[in-house]
Order: sequence, then C-alpha cells, then structure tokens
Amino acid sequence: MSGHNKWSTIKHKKGKADAARGQLFSKLVKEITAAAREGGGDPETNARLRAAVDAAKASNMPSENIERAVKRGTGEIEGVVFEEMQYEAYGPGGVAILIDILTDNRNRTAAEVRHILSRGGGRLGAKNSVAYLFNSLGQIYIDGGRYDEDRVMEAGLEAGVEDVQTSGDTIVVTTSPADLYRVKASLESAGIEVESAEVAKVAASPVIPSEKEAEQAARLMEILEEHDDVQAVHTNLEMPT
Repeated sequence: MSGHNKWSTIKHKKGKADAARGQLFSKLVKEITAAAREGGGDPETNARLRAAVDAAKASNMPSENIERAVKRGTGEIEGVVFEEMQYEAYGPGGVAILIDILTDNRNRTAAEVRHILSRGGGRLGAKNSVAYLFNSLGQIYIDGGRYDEDRVMEAGLEAGVEDVQTSGDTIVVTTSPADLYRVKASLESAGIEVESAEVAKVAASPVIPSEKEAEQAARLMEILEEHDDVQAVHTNLEMPT
C-alpha cells in the first residue's frame, strides 16, 4: 500500500485557504498553457491539462480565462512561452525539496530561488540529488467530516485505490497516476464529493526534523511557493507531532 506524507495535506489545506489570491490564477494559467503545449488542448486525452483545468474550475477561474490559456498553449493565439525546470534542494534539518518552475527568464528565476534558499537556511543540490526520493502518485482529497475511510475504500477499490488514510479532517486517497481519474469518477458515481485530485510527488521516506528545524523548513517552503515562477514545492518533511 502506498502512503502519503502529512506535508501534502498541509499544502492542500493551505491551497484552499489561499484560493482567493490573484497569484493563484496566474500560476494556474501558466500550468494550463504548459500542459496544452506539451500534450494538446483536449483534457480528455491530456491528463496534465485535465488536472490543471479542474484546479482552475475549483478555484472559480472564469471559463474564458481557461480557454485563452489552452489556446496559448496550442499556439492558436500568441503568448509568452514558459520554460519548465525543476530545482533540487535541501532545507533546514536536511529535508529534501523539489521545486517545479515555469519561467520566461531562467537566469532571473535561478538567482531568486537561490537567494530564497540561502536566506531560509537551505541550498541548491546537484541534479538527481533528491529527486530519487520521490514517487509520482495520484492523490485525491475528500472531506473527512462527511465520509469515512471504509466507504471511500469500498467505492474506489475496483477502480484502483491503493491506499486510504485520514490526516486531520481530510481523507487522502492514493492511486497510481494512471488510475487517478478512474478512481475519482468511481468515487463521484458513489455519491462521494471530491475536493481536489492531482498527481503529486510523494516522498517514500518522510523526514521528521527537530521542531525548530521543521518550522524553519515549513516557512522556507511557504516563501518558495509564493514566488511567481514556482508552480509547486514537494518535500519529504513531516512535521513533528
């Protein structure tokens, strides 16, 4: 059974709290554009685009904004071309950090991310220094106050659920990336409302640093996530209880 780490749930809750921020729309537009450029403009055949469009709709982005972003990606209308990169880094307490980037200026972004890491007690790592610690998994988030694990597992088992865990007031369903939307559809057809679904990079072995180091690492990742060119931050940090 594949698990999840608690930082994924913390980020999910933070994302819900920050959904009104204008910066979120900018990041979603970038992701939709990049996904359409990579795999075409049809969400039914482009899983990355489908995830981005679903996230945009869940954040109440106007449909015309979504359509324009898709068309920029497919080249139907002109727009900025964003370069995709991934930085690997270490944070306080030796936690591993993966930083997904979409930027129109590689040199500027590299300098700014390096500066953020330095100020936050982290440092950039070499290529493949931490990426091997993470697995790509489908993650589905459900309100734990409305449903229980047994019902969720029963509804999604035949569609490919690998694991169901409760973290705080959130149920996290884990699948393979290929089964993510099949499981999501199975849950919804059973009357279970899904809050969000994504392909996430989940650490195989979470690290639990000291309380002080964990707080420093969490703050560093929040600052990284606020950068305009940072699309996502993944870590093996697990906050001490």
